[in-house]
Amino acid sequence: MKHRYKVREIAQQSGLSEATVDRVLHERPGVRESTRAEVQQAIRDLDKQRTQLKLSGRKFLVDVVMQSPERFTTAFRAAVEAELPALAPAVVRSRFHFRETGSTPAMVETLDRIGARGTQGVIVKAPDSVEVVEAIDRLTAAGIPVVTYATDVPGSSRAGYVGIDNRAAGATAAYLVDQWLGEVSSTVLITLSSNAFRGEEEREMGFRAALRSFGTDRTVIDIAESDGLDATIESLVLRALEQNPDIAAVYSIGGGNVATTRAFERTGRACRVFIAHDLDEDNTRLLRAGTLSAVLHHDLRADAHLACRMLLQARGALGGVATAASPIRVVTPYNQP
Repeated sequence: MKHRYKVREIAQQSGLSEATVDRVLHERPGVRESTRAEVQQAIRDLDKQRTQLKLSGRKFLVDVVMQSPERFTTAFRAAVEAELPALAPAVVRSRFHFRETGSTPAMVETLDRIGARGTQGVIVKAPDSVEVVEAIDRLTAAGIPVVTYATDVPGSSRAGYVGIDNRAAGATAAYLVDQWLGEVSSTVLITLSSNAFRGEEEREMGFRAALRSFGTDRTVIDIAESDGLDATIESLVLRALEQNPDIAAVYSIGGGNVATTRAFERTGRACRVFIAHDLDEDNTRLLRAGTLSAVLHHDLRADAHLACRMLLQARGALGGVATAASPIRVVTPYNQP
């Protein structure tokens, strides 16, 4: 396996032992394919960061932990890697721990494992549960700062939250849906990935509260626990459409919009208004096709930059950093960035 790094560097990047990395590099037997893949990914990560590693300055290693669909984690990973050079003269390297689905115990295990291995900071998108709060508190008690991203865990000792004001985002979606539906008394479908994420709960609360304030008597139903995955959400939307013939608008909080579109097509139904979050690859394509009415978007690179700066600040490497919520941008087919 070709590479230009010391075994120690690859071990640190992958989170594996030096002995395990050595066995992989020398193609010795008895190594699982998943372990080989971790070493290969670590080498690819180091290749991406090699320009950054040449810079002089204090060196930091941060871990990014997320439970989210691949389309979002891929976009955020690219944002983090693009912003690392802008943190100079500090030299920041990153490790990523992504899963599309998973239980709270699995998330806690990941956070505890990171704490045991050592890191200079953690960016995490996780459910707001007692177990996750305790895991974050264990990290901070060990001197490891934590920043929550996209969905907050406010009861923990995290250093701060980075992301949009989720209640305001939900209210914005309600305003757009109400304006575009006009006098049409359609039922609105809300799709979530999981009720365990505070950010999704706040978006739904903001949406419902704003819709009530407009004085329109619209029925709102929701489906949840889809993990935002197309394979899961399509069947859930199909069932909702069959049971609710008046659904003609969708507020997608948790994603899976390609599958939602397929469900409408399979039933021969029209979606008059379709609001979604984040300009990932799927939503960009759907927006260009006119399937999505609008996407509520924020700058992932700005988020990544702020999250890293907050971790550096918590470690005393920077002075004060503004922690204002990310601005919400309403993107239509005619103003895509």
